[in-house]
Amino acid sequence: MTQTINEQQDALIEEFASLTDWMDRYGLLIELGNLLPPLDEQYKTESNLIEGCQSRVWLHAVLSEGKIYFQGESDAVIVRGIVSLLIQVLSGHTPQEIVEADLYFIEQIGLREHLSPTRSNGLVAMVKQMRMYALAFKIKEG
Repeated sequence: MTQTINEQQDALIEEFASLTDWMDRYGLLIELGNLLPPLDEQYKTESNLIEGCQSRVWLHAVLSEGKIYFQGESDAVIVRGIVSLLIQVLSGHTPQEIVEADLYFIEQIGLREHLSPTRSNGLVAMVKQMRMYALAFKIKEG
């Protein structure tokens, strides 16, 4: 059975909690980013580019059997790690679950306080885009 959004957040919080040093946490972020499958070139379009990110971030979403599956990529390693975290937490859930999700893991792992203001804005933009996809799919479903 698929984990709930909160179960996935809790697992990430636990994984990051075991690393007390921020260089180790950045290392984990980079590792997670490297595990992200490359985004198919056909999805690297202007419409999939996230506005408000300093680096280039593409986000693609498909609705399959009532659940949204995200794919993403960035040209910056730390940002690709952040994309990976968001996909890990939100992908495979219903539009309703994504729209209503309280993404508390971002604060709990200390991500927001350790990102530069521009990266932090980019993170907010990515979350907003994922919610917009969910809203659009929700409306389409009726």
